Amino acid sequence: MPQEPKFRNLVQLYQHAVKRYPMRPLFGTKVSGTWRWMTYSEFGAQVDQFRAGLVALGIQKGDRVAVICDNRPEWAIGAYAAYGIGASYVAMYEAQADKEWLYILSDCGAQAVMVANEKIRDRIVALKAQLPALSQVIVLTGRGDADSIAFPDVLAKGRENPVPAIEPAGEDISAFIYTSGTTGNPKGVLLSHTNIASNVSAMHELFPMAQEDRSLSFLPWAHSFGQTVELHGLLSMGASMGIAEAVEKIIDNLAEVRPTLLFSVPRIFNKIYDSLHKRMANEGGITKKLFDIALANETKRKELAQHGKSSALAELMHTFFDRIVFAKIRARFGGRLKYAFSGGAAISKEVAEFVDNLGILVYEGYGLTETSPIATANWPGTRKIGSVGKALPGVRVVIDKEATGEAKNGEIIVYGPNIMLGYHGLPEEDEKVFTSDRGFRTGDTGYLDDEGFLYITGRIKELYKLENGKYVSPAPLEEHLKLSSFIANVMVYGDNKPFNVALVVADVDSVKRWAADQGISASDNTTLLENERVRKLFDDELDKFSAEFKHFEKIRKFTLVAEDFTTQNDMLTPSLKVKRRVVMNRYGKALASLYT
Repeated sequence: MPQEPKFRNLVQLYQHAVKRYPMRPLFGTKVSGTWRWMTYSEFGAQVDQFRAGLVALGIQKGDRVAVICDNRPEWAIGAYAAYGIGASYVAMYEAQADKEWLYILSDCGAQAVMVANEKIRDRIVALKAQLPALSQVIVLTGRGDADSIAFPDVLAKGRENPVPAIEPAGEDISAFIYTSGTTGNPKGVLLSHTNIASNVSAMHELFPMAQEDRSLSFLPWAHSFGQTVELHGLLSMGASMGIAEAVEKIIDNLAEVRPTLLFSVPRIFNKIYDSLHKRMANEGGITKKLFDIALANETKRKELAQHGKSSALAELMHTFFDRIVFAKIRARFGGRLKYAFSGGAAISKEVAEFVDNLGILVYEGYGLTETSPIATANWPGTRKIGSVGKALPGVRVVIDKEATGEAKNGEIIVYGPNIMLGYHGLPEEDEKVFTSDRGFRTGDTGYLDDEGFLYITGRIKELYKLENGKYVSPAPLEEHLKLSSFIANVMVYGDNKPFNVALVVADVDSVKRWAADQGISASDNTTLLENERVRKLFDDELDKFSAEFKHFEKIRKFTLVAEDFTTQNDMLTPSLKVKRRVVMNRYGKALASLYT
């Protein structure tokens, strides 16, 4: 029998944290160059006030409270206030387009929406005629007007008329989390209090974090990974979160906040891997030699440990290099980082081992929004780099080999208390993903080893067949190619074609530095990337980083571009997955021309 969850719902979780850790720091924000920390007690007071304020505005049990803002204390205040009314919280991103906000607000039938600033307020007010259910617009930074009310004014209403929190039932909907939608409209995933609370309870069982632990928060809480694992998970443990100023400020903020924990998607770990290798290559000399020797020694130590052996010399070298090499690198990240949690997509084994060798233990997990999100994870004492770990307590993973027709590899099906209630208003979509016994078909392919560790091999929707009948899963190939310091991004393509080709996004700054060393000059990026010697550089890089690919997986031809995939140009989802359809609309003709 699965263990009874530690938390029954998110209101109980919140009340436990505020009562147990009142004077501990919770959220840190940088104001005028100084980090200021909100305590659990201060957070609790504002949640209680905002909850009562929402009731004063007419929000009641069963309603939907939406939010459009990046991570900030008010995001969390709004969430826990909504839970305490019995309302559902619907999160969106500031970077989304108006049409996406309109679709989500209309689809969920939101009665209130919290917005980051007056600019977003004005955009929402312009849509209000199309949103008959929307009665309240709350501005977090800025003044209210005829169409909106300011956040402090809602708090004031709550102070005047306190309202106690209700305890929602486990099956009550806590959140609508809309999937990123690489194709078509996003689907509203309905997550119950039990769904998320069971995930947080499993974290308590497997990852006993302390009050002294701290993260730098940059994963959006609007996404299930950041919301469940970081916000709800750390709050429940009395830990603290410094909220990053911006993505480009992450390295600076790491040094200032000095976190012990890092929650991230592979894209950030790849940047750490890439920037450190570039830095060492530029410094050269004794610094580069010491770095290479230190990494080689860590690899040797791990190989010995896998066979139950050790070496006195390797351990002595480890102590030496950790002090003179790795400690200096960790100092750039604040000097206290001990654990890194990776999710959202598969991290390259090379990158995971590299971060691990720096003295930062990497724990990779797996799941989807529909699984709240953790289905499997590596945890202390139970870890294999390259795998995404074992099923959480109370969760079961089954491999459906009939879906792929392979002897080992199949579709991953997940069972457990973390499985969503369903998609909002889309019974036909529920039919596609639920088995007859309420297992969730993930759409991902993988296999379990003899010890129950899960390995991800691809995604069924992305899987395509070459003319020769061989199946290709592009995502793992792309992650490997992006280890090149000259490749910022890449999309592999070959559906019903004789061989694979790729759209390669150049890391223009790296290419320019290389070109300058080679005496190559160019007036603009296009001219630079058309240079024959630059093309030869990328030929060599693709060969080098595809050395372990099967023959049919190799990239035979490529087109080279300077524009990266971003959320701004709509080629990445907010959770940083490539929108292949959008990329093909933009570059399909260029890729097709590689076959003529």
